[in-house]
Amino acid sequence: MYIPSKFHEDGVTALHQLMEAGGLCNFITATPEGLIGTPLPMFLDPNEGELGTLYGHLARANPQWQLQPVGESLAIFMGPDAYVTPSWYEAKKADGKVVPTWNYFAVHVYGQVEFFDDSERLMDVVTRLTDLHEGPLASPWAVSDAPADFIQSMLRGIVGLRLPISRIDAQKKMSQNRCPKDRENVAKGFCESDQETARAAGKLMGIVRKPD
Repeated sequence: MYIPSKFHEDGVTALHQLMEAGGLCNFITATPEGLIGTPLPMFLDPNEGELGTLYGHLARANPQWQLQPVGESLAIFMGPDAYVTPSWYEAKKADGKVVPTWNYFAVHVYGQVEFFDDSERLMDVVTRLTDLHEGPLASPWAVSDAPADFIQSMLRGIVGLRLPISRIDAQKKMSQNRCPKDRENVAKGFCESDQETARAAGKLMGIVRKPD
């Protein structure tokens, strides 16, 4: 991923936070038959390996796990994003020399994928993934709430994946290349938008608007 220096994000803790905030990712492998990708919820074990390890699962019917990966696999996490109108820039009023852009954050995670179908490991993955997303709910559902034989039958329909992280490329493009007033205007525009993703991007900019 091309990353201008102003938008580069580093530091393992910060990168892990961006990945966890991203939720659903696109998991991509290169194979002898070409590229193949699957949208997947994955969870991060930050304590496994120097950069952490990702876990998830695919449907057994999905051909991706059966095709031998060529080189490293890639998990792409996308965070809040929103269109930036030139109308928010001070230069529009001065000389009109402005153009639109897009603000976003993206994390590209690389590693050699391992697929597995051991029932104990699969149970661990689905339990941890479920607990992660059910935890914040008022009445969280647990894997153990379903009949054990039913869960075992469901496990036979999936294949687990483990991705030990070898490197991470991360870009957080939130108008860092603009002047303070432009950044304030962009954040204000985002936070006042009727689009949820734009409001989330506004919060990610971390700018408190000055009183008029």
